[in-house]
Amino acid sequence: MGTGTLEARIRTTISPKIQGRIAEVLVDQGSLVKAGQSLVRLDDDDLAQQVRMATAVIGSSEATLGRFRAEIEQAKSTFAKTEADFLRNQKLIKTNSISESEFDQSKEAFELARSGMLKSEANLLEAEQQVQLNRETLKFQEARLDDTKLLAPFDGLVIQRERDAGAIVVPGSPILQLISLDELWVSAWVDETEMDQLHDDQPAKIVFRSQPTEAFEGVVARLGKQSDRETREFTVDVRALKLPATWAIGQRAEVYIETARVEDCVWVPPVFLSKQGAQQGVYVHDGGVAKWRAVKLGIEGRKRVEVLEGLASGEVIVKPSQPTAKLADGRKVQVPN
Repeated sequence: MGTGTLEARIRTTISPKIQGRIAEVLVDQGSLVKAGQSLVRLDDDDLAQQVRMATAVIGSSEATLGRFRAEIEQAKSTFAKTEADFLRNQKLIKTNSISESEFDQSKEAFELARSGMLKSEANLLEAEQQVQLNRETLKFQEARLDDTKLLAPFDGLVIQRERDAGAIVVPGSPILQLISLDELWVSAWVDETEMDQLHDDQPAKIVFRSQPTEAFEGVVARLGKQSDRETREFTVDVRALKLPATWAIGQRAEVYIETARVEDCVWVPPVFLSKQGAQQGVYVHDGGVAKWRAVKLGIEGRKRVEVLEGLASGEVIVKPSQPTAKLADGRKVQVPN
């Protein structure tokens, strides 16, 4: 047996990535949500304006890029013409078919056209880089705008709401607590001396303190790998196969893990056991009086304890009708019909 609390295997805190004011909280505690569902919306007026501005800047930079592309085409055409004139004049100057001044003019025009083309290429490269930068800026602003919408990362249940509309939040501020309902378990503390008797998939019973008379089916899901150095206990996670109609994460429960089973045996309810010194025993009804008899016990369950020796099947055992009363060996007793 171990005592623990009901927990969810998958749990997350819904919090913003950016600072802002909460415009809407679209769910409340107890709400069932689907993956991708909008849970919280931050005020997005300023960020929406930033997106519009970034979009306009891209339009302007793309227009500039178009102008530079036209300029470089013109520069290439001018360069090709001046290059052809210069190469022709190089041949003519050798035969003295043109004057030195004409040759120098064609050379100067060629050098100027080449310089203009290189400048146009540099301007075009800078304009392309500016367009790319502006596109990345737009992506960044759009991402920040998307960050104003907080979505559910998985199907689940909202178990706590910590902020309301109008609150100012910063990155990491908790707004909602969300759990997955796929796997709920009781994380129970069990004495480390029981460790060698436990393994995964063992059947178990879960008794919630809100319903102490009813046991719910469970199974061992995971054994802890670290023992508490003070209490000498370790955690055993018992998956709940069924839950009460009303439950809450963190509520206390006892788990009873089945480590052995006997199908045919003599057994007694634990409340009938009476200890004398170090010996366990029961009071047997014998001719109208109670007689204490020592017994040897076997495995113990939540409601039954196996008797290995000292008691036969069918014998009548007794206990006081009042919890505060005590029996003594040889005391007269009356057994209800």
